[in-house]
Amino acid sequence: MTGMTGTGTPLRVGLVGYGLAGSVFHAPLIATTEGLALDTVVTSNPERQAQARAEFGDGLRFAATPEELLDRADELDLIVIASPNKTHVPIATAALKAGLPVVVDKPIAGTAAEARELAALADERGLLLSVFQNRRWDNDFLTLRKLFADGELGDVWRFESRFERWRPQPKGGWRESGDPAEIGGLLYDLGSHLVDQALVLFGPAASVYAESDVRRPGALTDDDTFIAITHENGVRSHLYVSATTAQLGPRYRVLGSQAGYVKYGLDPQEADLRDGKRPGAGAEWGVEPEALWGRVGSGESPLTGGGRPEPTVPGTYPAYYAAVAAAIRDGGPNPVTAHEAAAALDVLEAARRSARESVVVSL
Repeated sequence: MTGMTGTGTPLRVGLVGYGLAGSVFHAPLIATTEGLALDTVVTSNPERQAQARAEFGDGLRFAATPEELLDRADELDLIVIASPNKTHVPIATAALKAGLPVVVDKPIAGTAAEARELAALADERGLLLSVFQNRRWDNDFLTLRKLFADGELGDVWRFESRFERWRPQPKGGWRESGDPAEIGGLLYDLGSHLVDQALVLFGPAASVYAESDVRRPGALTDDDTFIAITHENGVRSHLYVSATTAQLGPRYRVLGSQAGYVKYGLDPQEADLRDGKRPGAGAEWGVEPEALWGRVGSGESPLTGGGRPEPTVPGTYPAYYAAVAAAIRDGGPNPVTAHEAAAALDVLEAARRSARESVVVSL
């Protein structure tokens, strides 16, 4: 391993990008994971440098460009890519060729073919290539997996999953750019999470249908999208991503042969990270108040008292980077592989084609 200095020494991490993803998610999780040390942040923005130094100390180093970071690859053990989507493939390629394991924020690439090329390069070099799909460690997703393992719902027939927001005015920036090269829009942003979760829960997709709209005045890319997946096992996933939802629906509505599970509200971890709270700081992490627990039952709406409250399993974003550290140091399993990310991109590409051509796309 490039730069490895012994089993007791933390793995030195270079973080590319210090915008939303880098500052809110990656840097705090890296810095609080045993066995990892945030060594260098790539940003040329003086305000962002000051922000990072204030939180992580004067020993934090900076590089102005990814190229400058990779010039000293021998001083690092892991590269984390949290820069804009269009940069993911070129930076990941360069880091792997420099001999470094890589974590890439989702979406790993704009196409499944690019994701598989990256996966092949990592496999050829014997290096970890992992994709940051933190929503696998959301509290509601972990609760749902527990319900499935316990057989509480019977055979699942339909899975409804939503990431809905009310943002009637576009914020601008590359995420809302109409340039296809930017890989913006909600289909590839929030849709990456929902599709990944559906595939983890129910396995491969057989066919995909989608509706995708640009609703807001001045918006340049999709801000209201629906994806329907028919899985090979017969389960149907109905996934909604929107910035134009004046009344938010349930985060999950999962319908089975014995019972259903309905859950409102978002996992608290992102809001806590934004507010400066950190895992391992003494307080409970990822714990949700009882008032927000979902309900399990049949025959009546949860909003009129139907079903029983289901305690929400605490969310565990820190588990992702703990698994990354174990994979690099001990050969443990990759928590999210590039091959899994490619399968999700197959679905996202099919959804884009379906919406454009008004067809059902078979995979």
